[in-house]
Amino acid sequence: MQRVRDNLKKAYEAGRDSVRTARDERPAPDRDEVSTDFSPRHPEPEIVHNSTNSRDDADVPQPLRIAAAWSWRLIVVGVVGLALLRLIGMVSVVVIPLAIALLLTALLGPAVGWLLRLRLPRSLATFLVLVGGLAAVAGTLTLVVNQFIDGLPNLTENASAGVRQIQNWARTGPLHLSDAQVDSAIDSAQEWVNSNTSQLTSTGISTAATLAEVATGLVLVLFATFFFLRDGRRIWRFMVRLLPVNARWSIADAGDASWATLGAYVRATVLVAFIDAVGIGLALLVLDVPFPFPLAALVFLGAFIPIVGASISGTVAVLVALVDQGWLIALLTLGAVILVQQFEGHVLQPLIMGRAVSIHPLAVIVGIACGVVLAGIIGALVAVPLIAVLNTGVRRLSRRRPEVPPDAVVVPSGGA
Repeated sequence: MQRVRDNLKKAYEAGRDSVRTARDERPAPDRDEVSTDFSPRHPEPEIVHNSTNSRDDADVPQPLRIAAAWSWRLIVVGVVGLALLRLIGMVSVVVIPLAIALLLTALLGPAVGWLLRLRLPRSLATFLVLVGGLAAVAGTLTLVVNQFIDGLPNLTENASAGVRQIQNWARTGPLHLSDAQVDSAIDSAQEWVNSNTSQLTSTGISTAATLAEVATGLVLVLFATFFFLRDGRRIWRFMVRLLPVNARWSIADAGDASWATLGAYVRATVLVAFIDAVGIGLALLVLDVPFPFPLAALVFLGAFIPIVGASISGTVAVLVALVDQGWLIALLTLGAVILVQQFEGHVLQPLIMGRAVSIHPLAVIVGIACGVVLAGIIGALVAVPLIAVLNTGVRRLSRRRPEVPPDAVVVPSGGA
């Protein structure tokens, strides 16, 4: 048995040695031929993109990443804009007078510059221009009110006669209404007035309560206009110095261009409004329509709201002509208003306004509508100038950064 165990041991050791020898003599396999279920033979290179920070971002399609980037940025801009509108609404008593003062400053600025060229002190030149503007406004309002008071009794009698004509037409015209039906319609109108008397009264009371607010706004407009005319350039430079150094030159350049656009727009609007008022006023004088000067003044004020302002004020003139003179004069007045509007749209606007600022009519209409919704008549008044200023400012900022003037000196904050 011992001999058998020794033979088995020798056979095992001999087989083990032969296996080791065969394994050592076999050539090493190529690295590329090694293949397992867990490592691919030729692994794909990792995708790296300049706009991604991780492999997860690279797995998201690029259009989706771009849409997501735009979305969150638009959300941030919308939230900031909403907060800004809410803040402006809270301080509208201050913002609206300041906006009107800026428009007046853009209008009266050339007059102040002309007086400065005559060697007058800046404060005296500003005071003279402001007093002259107030005198012109006061004189115009006095003339309008006097003409309105003088012609109001005659207009009331003509309006009563017109109502009676409408009643007769309702009875004898194509409607063939009976006296009972006409009286019922009149009673319904009177009942509506009586039922809404409390609401009308409360509106009047609330309007009377805001007189102090309006007076405060007028005082703020006067003071702001005076200081804008006298120290406007100094105020603007102070605000620019609050910005970072690298942004000062761009903001200052865009601000100067925007202010030039605002001044050109206001002066062009005044010229177009004056031509509209003169044209419609002369037509009212020729047709013997009452209140020619007050209606012309209304057209002048309405023309500050582009496209729709002069049309609405012209409609008032047509209604006055209808009440006082009848259908024929009203139709002639309507024709005169349409003729003046066509002359404005096809000649004045391209010739005068087109040189000042170029804004698409759709942008004007949308801006006026948004201004009316947000701030009423004042919003419609400042909407188009605001669009013009933003258009010029954004275009100027998107251009190449203006070069630093050669005489500018930049002082480092850390000292020498």
